[in-house]
Amino acid sequence: MTDCPCSSGLDYEKCCGPLHRGTRVARTAAELMRARYSAYALGELDFLVESTHPSNRKEIDRNAMRAWSRESTWNGLEILGTDGGAEDDDLGHVEFKVRYSRDAEEHEHHEIAEFRKHDGAWRFVDGKPGGVKTFVRTEPKVGRNDPCPCGSGKKYKKCCGAKSSQA
Repeated sequence: MTDCPCSSGLDYEKCCGPLHRGTRVARTAAELMRARYSAYALGELDFLVESTHPSNRKEIDRNAMRAWSRESTWNGLEILGTDGGAEDDDLGHVEFKVRYSRDAEEHEHHEIAEFRKHDGAWRFVDGKPGGVKTFVRTEPKVGRNDPCPCGSGKKYKKCCGAKSSQA
């Protein structure tokens, strides 16, 4: 009995193994995400290519994929959340973190991956960096000629605004 690399706590032969061998397809986008992580950990490059949406397969660099797979020690996958991606959906997003070591250095990869069904099977489409939050100002912006918010009675540009422009 071998634990599955995807951190599910299940035996590999009951988790990602059947997906890698093609005897079963992923039921959800998150399940495919787990299988793709395990494929990197185990060097299952053919599965990684096959589980990529056909529209993006031409962009795959197998040599880079092989190098990342072989030269890394895979330390764990954490699924942070999903949006869609259930059995009855056609589109889903999975936010995840992967921890791995390479060249004696620890790394964390945080991504939001997009998955789409193609011919009835989930396929990886693309990913974007996860954890990027847009700053939203909650108070009104102080204009150069507005009274300074510090309460000095001076214009902002002659008070705190002058200090920040000198920095």
